[in-house]
Amino acid sequence: MNHYSKTIITALLAVAFATPVFAQEIPARAGTAAAEKSGVLAAPKKDIDTVDIAKKLANPIANMISVPLQYEFNRGVGLNQGGSEQTLLFQPVMPFNLGGGDIFIVRPIVAGVRETSVQYAPGQSYSGYGIASVTLESFYAPNTNSSWIWGIGPYAQSPSGNSGRFGSQQTAAGVTGVVLNRDGPWTYGLLGYQSWSVGGNPAFGTQNNLYGQPFVAYTTKTAWTYTANMEAQYNYDVRRTSNPLYAGVSKLFVIDGVPFSFGAGPMYYVSNTPGGPSGWGARATATVVILK
Repeated sequence: MNHYSKTIITALLAVAFATPVFAQEIPARAGTAAAEKSGVLAAPKKDIDTVDIAKKLANPIANMISVPLQYEFNRGVGLNQGGSEQTLLFQPVMPFNLGGGDIFIVRPIVAGVRETSVQYAPGQSYSGYGIASVTLESFYAPNTNSSWIWGIGPYAQSPSGNSGRFGSQQTAAGVTGVVLNRDGPWTYGLLGYQSWSVGGNPAFGTQNNLYGQPFVAYTTKTAWTYTANMEAQYNYDVRRTSNPLYAGVSKLFVIDGVPFSFGAGPMYYVSNTPGGPSGWGARATATVVILK
């Protein structure tokens, strides 16, 4: 057998043994491409920055969608201070980008209340539940290119047709504002509003109120947040201030890729309006964050 014949035979053997290998590789590569198109082999998701989200939850005008539920229990309600009150607030936060870093935030608040043995008149007490009010807070927050930020916008509150058992039957209109600083793990500032009565029955209280809420929050590197605030509301007609102090702690978790925050703490009424809550109470919150 000459050299030319040996070369031809060697080449044929190489093709014969290589063919099964190519036959196996082609379907495998085709299957990988199909899996990539179907999303089975999708790129790994980015890690969720829990500390950053926890800091944003302490900021009432953060550019982040959140849906908080807040439960509150108060004692000392009624003329004889012998009743109790449970309140559930549903208050989603919805930011809208205006361009250039400016945002507009809308925060509707629906308050449901359950009262037990609350005395409204001598010898008469009430137990029941209903919707207390529907509030709309809004903030235009420009980009300040600074750690200090602020927001301002219209405020409105409707009594939602309540019977007066759960607060004023008047409608309110006004302005709300906030200014705060984000300094490392600290978030602190002041939120407030001024409201005026624009109609309705004043027999169960008016909406001529000035509200101020100084707050401070500290977020750790493990997404624990320690919060303290004062929620002072002065009514011009009765010339009294309801002033609860709150101190609480919350923790941000990620459950199945969705951030959740859970928090709780005690509160104490330094002063109160006639028939309003007094003494010690408690508050708990549960918040889900919707990432964009």
